[in-house]
Amino acid sequence: MGTREDIARAMQEGAEAGRRGDPPTVCPYRDLRRTAWIRGYASTAPSPTEGDADDD
Repeated sequence: MGTREDIARAMQEGAEAGRRGDPPTVCPYRDLRRTAWIRGYASTAPSPTEGDADDD
């Protein structure tokens, strides 16, 4: 289990990965920090349907 700082850092790293467009499979954690990383990732990653709207 991570400390509060570890969890905050994992969330920040996930957000950075999402902004870079990395796939979610690059998460390096296999403990509580994984959930924080995924939350950070999800907060910044584009949605799968983003840009699919028909503008015609």
